[in-house]
Parts: sequence; structure tokens; C-alpha cells
Amino acid sequence: MAKEKKNNNERFEKTLFKAADKLRKNIDAAEYKHIVLGLVFLKYISDSFEDLHSKLLAGKGDYEGADPEDADEYRAENVFWVPKIARWSYLHSRAKQPTVGKDVDDAMEAIEKENQTLKGILPKVYARPNLDKASLGGLIDLIGNIALGDEAAKSKDILGRVYEYFLGEFALAEGRKGGQFFTPKSIVQTMVEMIAPYKGRVFDPCCGSGGMFVMSEKFVENHKGKVNDISIYGQESNQTTYRLCRMNLALRGIDGSQVKWNNEGSFLKDEHQDLKADFILANPPFNDSDWSGQLLRKDPRWQHGVPPTGNANYAWMQHMIYHLSPKGIMGLVLANGSLSSNTSGEGDIRSGIIGADLVDCIVALPKNLFYNVTIPACLWFISRKRAGNGNRKRSGEILFIDATEVGHMIDRKHRVFTDEDVSQIANTYHEWRKENGDYEDIKGFCKSATLADVEKHKHVLTPGRYVGIPDEEDDGVPFEEKMKTLTAELAEQMAEEKRLDDEIREQLKRVGFELEITDCDLKSER
Repeated sequence: MAKEKKNNNERFEKTLFKAADKLRKNIDAAEYKHIVLGLVFLKYISDSFEDLHSKLLAGKGDYEGADPEDADEYRAENVFWVPKIARWSYLHSRAKQPTVGKDVDDAMEAIEKENQTLKGILPKVYARPNLDKASLGGLIDLIGNIALGDEAAKSKDILGRVYEYFLGEFALAEGRKGGQFFTPKSIVQTMVEMIAPYKGRVFDPCCGSGGMFVMSEKFVENHKGKVNDISIYGQESNQTTYRLCRMNLALRGIDGSQVKWNNEGSFLKDEHQDLKADFILANPPFNDSDWSGQLLRKDPRWQHGVPPTGNANYAWMQHMIYHLSPKGIMGLVLANGSLSSNTSGEGDIRSGIIGADLVDCIVALPKNLFYNVTIPACLWFISRKRAGNGNRKRSGEILFIDATEVGHMIDRKHRVFTDEDVSQIANTYHEWRKENGDYEDIKGFCKSATLADVEKHKHVLTPGRYVGIPDEEDDGVPFEEKMKTLTAELAEQMAEEKRLDDEIREQLKRVGFELEITDCDLKSER
């Protein structure tokens, strides 16, 4: 029944996105996503407002004597105050007017004015000449039909799912650029399930549209915790992506006040210099060569070696290690080259991090998980909890998981993990960490290796080197019998090949062409 409900949800979101995409016309996906997602966000906060507004109007129970037009009543319930000109019912009534674009922009301005936490966040792009106003009106009608019930919780769940689905579809439509603001759910879910951020500070120094934070909140809720058990900290250098992130968080009632933006980025202007995070999750740009490394040669964050100016992989890793609390754990997505590169001192940095006994687990991912690149990537899990701290002592060990064959293709270019795939990877890690876990090496999939083993491989961390190749399943057929069958099939195929060759020669001879056969050909025929 749950699977059927999930499929119905996916069909609903897919149908909705297709309808919205039809209204796009001559606007590219990069621009159109702000138009659509801004309206989804506006619909959400308006629905939440209207739900509380109706309760205040009724004046029953805790709301007896309350003023439904007092903004403080809404702030007390963690609901955004929505002025009359920004309420969905008002905008919906004007959807067919030629001024609807200006009306929506005015609504966004009014909401920001009344809610300081949203200041500078909402898109004001609806009055642009290249946005067909009839299409905008159609989009407002379409999104107006999303809410299935009056409760804010229902609206939040449905609109949150729609927002998340649309983010993924726009990332897919944008291709390479789309990957800069969105990490596929398969990867985020795997990372969150593995580091299990139940309680504490969660940090992402290149947070994109906020998927790591949203999935962390879902993890806490799914495991019967409280949403406020975790606090989030983030940084993003792309302002438009930062705005998407803040809307994504606000859509779910997550406090985004500690998610910061500056155009210099985490390396040059670290907005959380004193933060020591309990959990760090990040998907930084792969192999970034333009990270201003030449300006940071003596930075205190480089505790295991100065990263090369032409590649930021180990700069990101050390930046995060620097922000890791004494019992913290982090998950990091990087290009596979980070596992084996020895250029520009990267091998020495990797050896230093391994020697400091920080590397907990390496997961090799399959190709085609990302929207923007087809190359395979890997997950690094770095932990300061390896001496125990609630788990078994794992000093001097690294778990390698080869997940390159996990998942399934949803189309010719894109692969996803099912919930079962994620559980297989995460449970392997958790069983390995437990005091009395049910972990065992599985040839071709996972291997617990010692640092001595890693040293023999010259500190190369590619999981395939450690897990080996899976044994072929015994089909019960004796080797001699199997070979007899195979050689008989080969003889038949060779005989068929000769018959076809003779037929080709005969047909060529009939039209006046003689096929010359060289000595080599004759020898091969013999």
C-alpha cells in the first residue's frame, strides 16, 4: 500500500511538472525555475497563513479573543505574515489580468517587508517582458490546485514534495549548470543515513539549494526525534542558489538564519570561522581550479598539507576537517581522482589524513548518478569518533564499500538508488561501526582493511583494490560438461561463419567480382 501511495505521489508531481513546463515557452530552465519555485513558495506560505487565519477568525480555544489581522499572532506560531495583496486568493483572482506580473512582484516585496528573515530572498522576476502573462496566469491556476486539504501540515508536505521534485527536474533540464545547485536525492539520502545526524550542529560550506539540510531534518523526524534537535549552518557563494536554499528551508519551517551568503566563498571569507560542527555534509565543485588557492598558502586550515592551487578537492576536505568537532563525523562527495591522485602534493595530503586516522569509510559510487556529469564519484566519511564514543574502537581500520553496481537506470543517462539500495550501503557501515555488529566482508562489495593494508597500496583508497572481484555463483554444472557444451556451440558458430563466407563469395562471383584470398586468410581458414 505504501509503495502504491509513493507511486501515486510521483505521478502527481511528474504530471504537475510537465504541465508547468508546457507553459515555459521561450524561457530557459535556469530562469524559469525561479519563476515556478517562487510561486510554489508563495502558495505554501499563503496556505499556512490562511489556515491559521481561519482559526483566529473562529476564535476558539487558544485563539479566543485573538486578532486575525495582528502579525504577531502569526509570528508566535512560526507562520509568515502575508499582507492582503500577497495572499494567494487575491493573486489567483487577478491571474487573467495583464498586470498579473507586477502584482506578483509587489506581493513578493510586501512579504519581504513584513518578514525580515525573507528579506532579499524572494524572486521579483514576474513583470519581465519575456514572461508571457497568459502563461503566468496559467501557472498560477496550476499551482493553485496543489493543496489537497486545509491543514497547513498537509499543504506543507505536498508543496514541499513538489518543490523538491521541481528542483531535481530543473537540475536535470539545466544539465551541467543544474548540478551546481542540486545534489541528487540518491546521494544525499545515502550520506545522511550513514552519518545519522540525530542531534547537534549540521554544517554544509557549499550548501546549494539546501538538500543536505532538508534530508537531515527528514532523518530526525523519521527516527522519532524532534526537528529542533539539530541546528543548521551553511554558506553559499552563488546568490541565486542561496535564495533557492533559503526558500527551500522556509518551506519546511527550518531556521535558515545561519545559512550565509557572500560572493567570495568559504575559502576567502569563512562565515563560520569559530564553528565546530557535529555533522558535516557537502558536495563541493569537483576539481575546482579557480578557488584562489594562491592567496591562501599559509592558511591554518591546511593541517595535513597545502592543497594545490589548481585543484580544490583537498582544500574542501581540510576546510571541513578544520570545522569538525572533537566527536564529529563528516560525509563528502568528491571526484574519484581524490582517491589516488599524487600530483601537486595531493598524495602526501591524503597520506597525512590517513595517518591521522581520520578516514572512516570510502564508498565508490556508480556512474550516472549526477545530473551534470556522467563520471563516477566517491563518498569520503571522516570521523573523530573512531576511538569509540558509543561505537566500537575502529582505530587503524577503514571500511571500503564498492557500490559501483548498485542502483538502476531510470533512462539512458541517469541512475538512481532505491530505498533498499541506500539501506544496503548504510546498514553495512553501521554494522561495521557497532560494538557487536553483524558485519562481515563481502567479496566484491565491502572490506574492512587495516592501515597496513592501505600502506601496501601506497595510500590509494580506491575500494576496488580492497574488496576484490565477486565470486561467480556455482551453477552446479561440472566443468568438463560445461566445456563440452561450449565447444560444441563454438563449432556450430564457426561452421555457420564458413557457410556465410562461401555464400558471400558466390554472390560476388555472380556479379563479376572475384574475392581474392590471401595466404593469411587461407591459414586462418585451415
